[in-house]
Amino acid sequence: MGHSSYAAHLMGSATVDPTGEFEAGSFNSFTLVYTAGYFGIDDTGSIKVVHRFASDMGRPQFTDPQGWNYTTVEATNGAVLDVTYDGKLNIRPWDKTLFIRVVRGFLREGDQIIVRFGDRRQGSPGIRVQTFVEPTFEFKVLVDAFATYQYVELEQSPVISVVAGPPLGFKAILPTLVRAGEPFRFGFKGEDKWGNPSHCVTGTFEVRSNFPIENLPASFDMSLGDYARILPDLRASQEGDLEIEVCQQGRVLARSNPCRIVRQAQHRHFWADLHGQSEETIGTNSARDLIVFARDRAFLDAMSHQGNDFQITTEFWHELNRLTGEFNRDHEFVIFPGYEWSGNTGLGGDRNVLYLNEGRPIHRSSHALVDDMSDADTDANSADQLFDALKDEDVIVFAHIGGRYADITMSHNAQIERSIEIHSDWGTFEWLLADAFAQGYRVGIVANSDGHKGRHGASHPGASLFGAYGGLTCLVAGELTRDSLADSLRHRRHYATTGCRAFLAANIVFDHPATLFSDDPNLGLPVTTTSTLKADMGAVTEYDGESATFEFELLTEGPIENIEIRNRMEVVETLRPYGQADLGRRIRLIWEGSGYRGRGRQTVWDGCAALTGNAFEQPQPVNFWNLDKQLVQTADNRLEWKSLTTGGFSGIDVRLAHPDEGTLHIETPLIKETIPVASIGMEPLSFENGGIRRRLQVFRLPDQNPSRRFKQSIRVPLHKDGDNAIYLRATTEDGFFIFSSPIYIVRK
Repeated sequence: MGHSSYAAHLMGSATVDPTGEFEAGSFNSFTLVYTAGYFGIDDTGSIKVVHRFASDMGRPQFTDPQGWNYTTVEATNGAVLDVTYDGKLNIRPWDKTLFIRVVRGFLREGDQIIVRFGDRRQGSPGIRVQTFVEPTFEFKVLVDAFATYQYVELEQSPVISVVAGPPLGFKAILPTLVRAGEPFRFGFKGEDKWGNPSHCVTGTFEVRSNFPIENLPASFDMSLGDYARILPDLRASQEGDLEIEVCQQGRVLARSNPCRIVRQAQHRHFWADLHGQSEETIGTNSARDLIVFARDRAFLDAMSHQGNDFQITTEFWHELNRLTGEFNRDHEFVIFPGYEWSGNTGLGGDRNVLYLNEGRPIHRSSHALVDDMSDADTDANSADQLFDALKDEDVIVFAHIGGRYADITMSHNAQIERSIEIHSDWGTFEWLLADAFAQGYRVGIVANSDGHKGRHGASHPGASLFGAYGGLTCLVAGELTRDSLADSLRHRRHYATTGCRAFLAANIVFDHPATLFSDDPNLGLPVTTTSTLKADMGAVTEYDGESATFEFELLTEGPIENIEIRNRMEVVETLRPYGQADLGRRIRLIWEGSGYRGRGRQTVWDGCAALTGNAFEQPQPVNFWNLDKQLVQTADNRLEWKSLTTGGFSGIDVRLAHPDEGTLHIETPLIKETIPVASIGMEPLSFENGGIRRRLQVFRLPDQNPSRRFKQSIRVPLHKDGDNAIYLRATTEDGFFIFSSPIYIVRK
């Protein structure tokens, strides 16, 4: 559903100067000139200059001529204009609106309205360009020539190109579990400060591995215009934990995540982002671009395009199915056809629908932005209607929290909704897992991006209100095919991270034989049983013992901060790779949580910290994704910051000049505390502030923590009432969570 097309050729024209390429996140000044067409603009008529919902271009402001994003608007004929800016003043996805109304006078043909975005004439640095790449960033212009509030879109609106900046960091990506002798690939890229793969990576790069790898070159070259490099058909003949370093002129640029090489294994690890959108709905860049990015720049094994259903036209649904058929290649790259069922929260909230085959129907939550009503009778307006429509399909569904949140207490179908998404660009939502356990559901845990910025599988949130880096799901499957990955999802044999790649193996070991079900017996489907002494992630078992042993092994890229072993939401034990004697001068301040479940969940933590009788040294931000919101150490040794959370966490890692002296003073809009430094230990001091897990924590760490591997067995007491859901949540020092899917145990 778009704007009016009535007499568009008579509505005028628009230009922008300058044009060309502009670095993402840079400051520039753009002059947009609208020239009125044959009809002019009548008294109280208006124009809109609109940008996409996903864009995080600087918000125009009209009061501070020396500030960021200062914008001026004038009419060449002296007409008086009323100018406002609103982030939701137009039809999505073109929500962000500069609204210009003629309030005294009118425009004739040839009269002009001149908009200076980032007007530098009085000292403004300009307007900040959006922080992510878009070859065709459009200043879309809409005209209400007749003062009817019916807007006509100009036939051509001006366009600039947003490109990546120079690389400030590098990423080296390996799979996390490979059988010896089987081929795998290695990916390398440079990213600019906003997480865009940079096309400015040049030179010769040396490659070093910790043991011999067949077909791994000693070096490779990259030229201007190369966004990434993939080294294919690598093979390892020996077992071990592989790491690869990429160097230039002797300096290590990137170290890969660890990859476990094994002689034999029933399953391998395949990394997926099963949720993202393109410009055809509310995202950026085309669906084809999204797929190519996922495969060639994020180095994913699997993905799914999940556009808002009420924006997917029949034509685009057919095009998506054509694209998934084109790009899906067994044993190389898997893409599931699908869509985001985007129902209102009161009717069940968001769900993600993944089909195993092309050509299946789309059951929209509504036709809100689809003009063609010929298939409106196939809509499923509520989640219950959706589940009923899909009951005979070869399909997988998982619950999602975006602008709307899935209400699984209201609607859930255990046969096809086997998992819940508890992390995306929108934040981290462990409360959805608590809802599932409270209802007695047996679900696996997935994390994806729901990315809107065209960076599927490597989804930096940029400078918008997205509060987190996009998540990833590791599917533990026999082979890289749709059927095998679907089997992984249906049996909850997968784990999730908030964006890092880690090797994880987790299982339950029983003291004596337990009953293992081939599927969840609560589904009412035929199941078989076997006797077992061990159960893997996602398994459903029955056991008559009072406790069982949870075994796990974790290999990470960043140091491990802690690991919680949980039974449902109860923390059975917290493990750390260090002890009390290892603690030093380093402390962490962490703030986390959200205001509530809906769209307004963002919690602002702008604040400061000061020390009396001590001093801060080497402060480092944790999860400060928005570079506009900085951590600053002032001349008088205060720490000041701007930060927000949407369910996940951010914070500060800092050393103290003296380990146990003085007093720490913390002030945020929500929490103000004074803490004796000597009282800060390994166990967090926690200060709550309502909302959903909204709190500030302070704790101490070793000065150096080299631990990136953890293997342990933990005895877990079993509840007699309801399911035991045994899983772990690991936290890494570089700010990521890792969740295993639960193993379910029913006490006989």
